Amino acid sequence: MWKALIGVVVLASMGAYGKSEADYQREWCKGEMEVVMPDRSRADCITERFAIEVEFANKWKDGIGQSLNYAFQTNKRAGIALILRDKGDYRYWIQLNSVIDHYGLPVTTWKIEGY
Repeated sequence: MWKALIGVVVLASMGAYGKSEADYQREWCKGEMEVVMPDRSRADCITERFAIEVEFANKWKDGIGQSLNYAFQTNKRAGIALILRDKGDYRYWIQLNSVIDHYGLPVTTWKIEGY
């Protein structure tokens, strides 16, 4: 009984954190998902114009490198769809776009507000 009760409490407290990156990816991507690149990495979302990395906000730094790599391999524009699971994640949105702007990186960004 205690295990079941603990499981219910954990699930109830997870809220938006209960969704995986793949859940957000499926809801958001309007292109082809999990596309295998020539280097055997997998792009989260490929559209006619963009090679997009779907990433949780706290991993925004990883998203920059991954999106640029996918764009290079597909000859498309790089994109990052950043998942904000709560209002506190907005700071990562600012950090991501500040770095992109500062260095003039050719990366388009989108917010996925999961709260």
